[in-house]
Amino acid sequence: MKIYGQEDMGVEYKDDKSPLTLADKNCNDIINSYLINTDYPIISEENRQLDYSERKDWDVCWIVDPLDGTKEFVKRNGEFTVNIALVRKGKPWLGVIYVPDTKELYMADVSAQVAAKVVLESHQVDVEQIDVNKHKIGPAKDNEDIIRVVGSRSHMSEATEVFVASLKKEQNEVEIVSKGSSLKFCLVAEGKADVYPRFAPTMEWDTAAGQAICEAAGLQVISKETDQPLLYNKENLLNPWFIVSSK
Repeated sequence: MKIYGQEDMGVEYKDDKSPLTLADKNCNDIINSYLINTDYPIISEENRQLDYSERKDWDVCWIVDPLDGTKEFVKRNGEFTVNIALVRKGKPWLGVIYVPDTKELYMADVSAQVAAKVVLESHQVDVEQIDVNKHKIGPAKDNEDIIRVVGSRSHMSEATEVFVASLKKEQNEVEIVSKGSSLKFCLVAEGKADVYPRFAPTMEWDTAAGQAICEAAGLQVISKETDQPLLYNKENLLNPWFIVSSK
């Protein structure tokens, strides 16, 4: 957040033209300094990616995006997050998404089917305070009159436009709800949207924590390729297209 307030964020650009800031690097170093002390290896967007031959026997691992929504960070619109997930046998097990600008913290225990949220008073709080103040979240009830779709107001992909058009045939009204980064998952998990179609590229670190929160809240994150939940620590860390919706 100190870097967020600076005029010079130290912005560089990766080979794919996506931005990288000092905050991405610093946050990654801090998160790694904690997770390195656990028994589990780490897949992070900002770590050197290991070949699948080195990862294939990992039963449990961390999947981290130290700053999801770097474009939003550079724009200073507040819609950026920190994503940390613990994955077991390819499936999200625990997940945390933190929104530093608003101090909103989302957390999930998939096996216990509990997704929760707390708004912190400061970035420095202890776990006991989080536990006392958190409240359970869950998806919205079905509404026959309107369906709220997470997407871009200004530049939807053609596939997303086709999907929205199909919903309009079934529904009286479709409303587009827009957010950056992994907040898209959070919108559906806490009932502020009904469905999130993602028909564009994402990587495992973009989705693992969000999937944990959605699944713990009783939602599904389903691959368009396999018609099954997204899996993690794959040979190719690129995700297929997917849809987040109620079961």
